[in-house]
Amino acid sequence: MGLVDPTRLLNDSNAGKKAKDSLSSFSKSRQALIEMDEKELRRMEEDFVKQASVLSAAAKSEREQIFRRRMAEYQQKAAELNREVQEKQKDVLDAFREKLEVVVEKVAKRHDLQVVLDKGKGGPTVYSDGALDLTAEVIEEFNREYP
Repeated sequence: MGLVDPTRLLNDSNAGKKAKDSLSSFSKSRQALIEMDEKELRRMEEDFVKQASVLSAAAKSEREQIFRRRMAEYQQKAAELNREVQEKQKDVLDAFREKLEVVVEKVAKRHDLQVVLDKGKGGPTVYSDGALDLTAEVIEEFNREYP
């Protein structure tokens, strides 16, 4: 039996670092889009507050409707961008996990192991002898295969 720490594999392997960087840049680009819309909404609100005293009731009503419509569009767009980020995260992590499983299998076969367990937080392992930990070896193998 052997153990691996998937968090360390993600954080310390070259492929894991690339996956995290990819997710980070994707998330930042989506966040920038959301922030642009937020600024526009704040500007619209500030303009409305400044001009409210000189606007007619009809003009106020029209501006409020436009603002509400823009706010609804913003909320819909923000939700869609968040879904995109979650889907991207799932895709990237699934691809990483597939590569990881291949590498873990190679290391396990090299050591003639029948089982390799997840020793990360929330994994099935409560206690283990440090000698069973294959994480460092898996990282080395991973970095050789996926530089």
